[in-house]
Amino acid sequence: MRIYGLQKMTLLDFPGRVACTVFTGGCNLRCPYCHNYELVSGQAPPAMTEDELFAFLRQRAGKLDGVAVTGGEPCLHPDLPAFLRAIRALGYPVKLDTNGAYPDRLAEILQDGLADYVAMDIKSGPTRYALAAGLEHIDLAPIRRSVRLLMSSGVDYEFRTTVVDELHTAADFEEIAAWIHGAKRYFLQSFTDRDTVPFDGLHAPDRDTLSRYLDIVSPHVALAALRGVE
Repeated sequence: MRIYGLQKMTLLDFPGRVACTVFTGGCNLRCPYCHNYELVSGQAPPAMTEDELFAFLRQRAGKLDGVAVTGGEPCLHPDLPAFLRAIRALGYPVKLDTNGAYPDRLAEILQDGLADYVAMDIKSGPTRYALAAGLEHIDLAPIRRSVRLLMSSGVDYEFRTTVVDELHTAADFEEIAAWIHGAKRYFLQSFTDRDTVPFDGLHAPDRDTLSRYLDIVSPHVALAALRGVE
């Protein structure tokens, strides 16, 4: 596995755990609001080797109690299951972030018990999904399958949407609510502009707008909340 970054400690990325976050490179989407856009192409030099990462994890045993694996899109890498298996062999629970575009790999990970928690992005409602993903067209069948896999897996999970004023409307959240009806958790994350975001002119919705979107989805899921909203 090519490792493009390591956040050595986080209290936010893995719910309920003191974790580190490992960043993989490459992604099949081109979301215009992505905070990690420099990782999308996967062409930047890796930050460390697997051996260096595993040495770090051995050194932090007892201080960290989880590893979050994010990207980019981790599931596009064929060696991801072996990578997660090696992390778990060191005694660490694993949280996986994914956009749901690789359901076969996700299914293998779920079936083999290689992730303790999965966070899957729902970019928008089906009608405008490609817009939020930065593509002209997108095949939603794999993403729909990943939603079903998580909801039936027994593995702890959440769905989440990063909300951008220019990209989302109430109609999108009506579609999302129908799509993930019966889900365990769903979070609306407010867009935050950073230097690494590839496109200018994007803004976070105000709190009243986010609350209105939350009210649309809340009746359809067990727990729905705003995240990263002051």
